[in-house]
Amino acid sequence: MGSALGGLDRVKRMDEEETPRTPRALIVDDAEGMRAYMATLFETRGFDVDTCDDGGRALSLLENGAAPDLILLDIMMPGTGGLAALARIRSSWPEVPVLMVSVVGKASTIVQAMQLGATDYLTKPFEEAELDAALDRLGLHSSGLAGSSSRGRGVTDPSQTVWVSSAMREIRSVIEQIGDTDVTVLIQGESGAGKEIVAREVHAVSNRVKGPFVKVNCAALPTDLLESELFGYEKGAFTGANGRKQGKFELANGGTIFLDEIGEMCPLLQAKLLQVLQDSEFTRLGGHREVHVDVRVVCATNRGLLDMVAAGDFREDLYFRLNVVAIDIPPLRERREELPLLVETFLARYAVLYERPHTGLSQRLIEAMNAHDFPGNIRELENMIKRVVVLENEDSVLAELSRPRTNRSERRAELDAMLDEIEENAGELPLREVGRLFAQEVEREAIEHMLNLTGWNRKQAASRLGISYKTLLQKIRTCAVEVGG
Repeated sequence: MGSALGGLDRVKRMDEEETPRTPRALIVDDAEGMRAYMATLFETRGFDVDTCDDGGRALSLLENGAAPDLILLDIMMPGTGGLAALARIRSSWPEVPVLMVSVVGKASTIVQAMQLGATDYLTKPFEEAELDAALDRLGLHSSGLAGSSSRGRGVTDPSQTVWVSSAMREIRSVIEQIGDTDVTVLIQGESGAGKEIVAREVHAVSNRVKGPFVKVNCAALPTDLLESELFGYEKGAFTGANGRKQGKFELANGGTIFLDEIGEMCPLLQAKLLQVLQDSEFTRLGGHREVHVDVRVVCATNRGLLDMVAAGDFREDLYFRLNVVAIDIPPLRERREELPLLVETFLARYAVLYERPHTGLSQRLIEAMNAHDFPGNIRELENMIKRVVVLENEDSVLAELSRPRTNRSERRAELDAMLDEIEENAGELPLREVGRLFAQEVEREAIEHMLNLTGWNRKQAASRLGISYKTLLQKIRTCAVEVGG
């Protein structure tokens, strides 16, 4: 009997050893909503999660025996900030990977974090695909995650849904025509219109489909980090470069590299990119040996590159190298036949992902969406549906859609009417006042565009507009910017 029990005990121990351990994440962020959101993201990917609100508490958890497989650490926090906590973690627990998270800010702050030993970083607001890519780089999408990470998949994919409209079917036809070539492709369209979906389709129908698809967001990284991210670096290239690192071009060898927001790339890197396109080779940061790669380049932008060329902000020779095949994606408001399928797709996906009932939308919300222009396009629609599913309530989305929105053509009509009035009553309105009103109108459009582009992250929008956060808030009031997001 004792022998039999001993045998069962050995079998039990063997089973326990073979069962993969559930990975654990420690999330450190002073914003309660962000902590809850990131905890949900990690839990749906199979992690056990601990959270705390500053670096000091995180250090206490580690000192008391917490053993996370990953630490997600915000940079800007009261008390012990992210950089100070990172330095301590690297000193006492060097084996634990640390993923830094912060809003887009000073390049020097991110560089400092990498020099202190951060394993990787994300900028708020980030997409779930960016988190998955970071986890992949850290080797944390293991078999232990297989069950939970597939939640929310297996329902209709928006990358297939968008092809129902005639405009998108024409784009797909162009993609299929160039499938057996390696020509560079420039995808243009508003933020959130589906540029990445098109880029992935270019890769999927190409001869490189068995190779990697590597995405780089050129707007998310400061110049110094973007160069090392694209081209890699050699040991000793800069403080903290403790070994050779392959860049994205090397990782994409034999496949496709997708350079999103290419219009944000600085002139120095534009020149280096041009060299890669011409010669298929480059040097790593701090290196001297040429690295040869076989990569197809697909780029995307929501900016007018020709206007940037005329203004001297984008190299003309690079523009023509990139613009071999141009694909212009119309905004969602011009592809309204996609709306019903996209809504159903996102409802099904997030009902599964967040384990919420899938009851559909009310007629009132459907009508409000049909009347909405969706300046944030598919991304805006997806976020609305996600909010409805998570909150199990339509009120906040209905309130957002019911706000009066004066579109650009209507505002322009108001200005034109004002000019007509001036013409009929010459001398009644000074030219200076006309200039002020027109300048305010242009400024308002620029601010609204940037706010929509950044998902109404005011700090990030202020940074990208080159003004202080306080100034942005003042201009939102004085220019009567329509509050959203």
